[in-house]
Amino acid sequence: MTTVDNILAAKYPAKAHARRVAETLKAQHGAGVIYLESQKDRLIEDNDETMPFRQRRPFFYLTGCLLPDSYVTYDINADELTLFIPPIDPGSVIWSGLPLSPEAAAKLYDVDHVRYTTDLNSTLAAIASAHGGKTIAFVIGEQVSEGTIFHGFANTNTSVLKGVIEDSRVVKDAYEIALLRKANDISAKAHITAIQASKTATNEREIEAAFIGTAIANGCREQSYHPVVAGGENGATLHYVKNDEDLVNPGTQQRKKNVLIDAGGEYQTYCADITRVIPLDGKFAPETRQIYEIVLQMQKECIAMLKEGVRWDDVHALAHRIAIRGLLKLGILRGSEDELFENRVSVAFFPHGLGHYLGMDTHDTGGRPNYEDQDTMFRYLRVRGHLPAGSVITVEPGIYFCHFIIDPVLKSPERAKYIDADVLKRYWSVGGVRIEDNIHITKDGYENLTTAPKAIEEVESLAL
Repeated sequence: MTTVDNILAAKYPAKAHARRVAETLKAQHGAGVIYLESQKDRLIEDNDETMPFRQRRPFFYLTGCLLPDSYVTYDINADELTLFIPPIDPGSVIWSGLPLSPEAAAKLYDVDHVRYTTDLNSTLAAIASAHGGKTIAFVIGEQVSEGTIFHGFANTNTSVLKGVIEDSRVVKDAYEIALLRKANDISAKAHITAIQASKTATNEREIEAAFIGTAIANGCREQSYHPVVAGGENGATLHYVKNDEDLVNPGTQQRKKNVLIDAGGEYQTYCADITRVIPLDGKFAPETRQIYEIVLQMQKECIAMLKEGVRWDDVHALAHRIAIRGLLKLGILRGSEDELFENRVSVAFFPHGLGHYLGMDTHDTGGRPNYEDQDTMFRYLRVRGHLPAGSVITVEPGIYFCHFIIDPVLKSPERAKYIDADVLKRYWSVGGVRIEDNIHITKDGYENLTTAPKAIEEVESLAL
């Protein structure tokens, strides 16, 4: 077994997560009981099959349990974590088999007790009584079933639990890092398959199918998000999800230069988020290679800057500085580096933030973005402030040639002077180049969890 597999052979550390959340609640609001519900099974409309299931992340964080229609309580003072699972429904056994028993669940999950959901209200009443009716129930307001009763509690607080859990999730433990590494390793295999599929693919969907098939075959049944497979100029659309266009330009009948693949598998609710750009003819076209080299330099220098306490805003600003230098060297931009930076000209080519926290959600919690920021360079930065050790963040610089964003600059009397439109013409067909890795922040530096190929020579050797 690998080190990752050895770590994952243990139980998901639900009790430790409950204690972490409880520590903050107790310090800020006093002791009480945490109550969370799992996602419910729902039938597809006009169908007897259930909708695709996605477990509620707060519930999973305190249980490690993927069962629907379940509950969990954590009595902070008693330090008792109790999971409630559905009882046997004789009518469904013939269709779905026997459900998990409390005894089996106790062996699977890091909890103190496992009971049936029919015991929930009596258990809540007993907890309230044991604390003399002076304890608080911490719940997520919009995630409480109608039949759940909090009689005997001094107060039911619906406003703080979600935020405390989201902040707690920023710093990952060793088990969570192992899950993220596993998701990355499987996703790297899928990216390699996608590169190889691009050799003969005639449509974007063929590459998407190759990625998803390999991810599923290796243990990522779900995707972290809908994959982006964008050929040629489609790569200029950041969240392109059509994935159904031909890889030949309709006007010239020539194969497009490249395809951008932004895709990651989800392993036991933990996400990978990886972007690569592939040459469709085996070798990068000169214009694509030039932009790729700039973006790769942006990523390398930004990753080298990472460690505990670094200010993410500063790393993002560095990425723009490198982009400006590279585009100046190509002649796309004109002027001085400082003038271009101060006038935010590079935002027309790099409009999004450098990255985001990663965990159970692709755009994970705790980043505290400010989408009202009047500074266009930082408006879409999903993480603001200093990075703690134990966080995992994506580093995904990009340069895009999008008419919708660049044309207004070309038409602006004040800003058009900064862009050489004649040089720019050679690069519209590149579409966009983004390179994205998943980085674990440590006290003294970083650890790159992503192993998918990105060096130009390695990518070309796989694509030939």
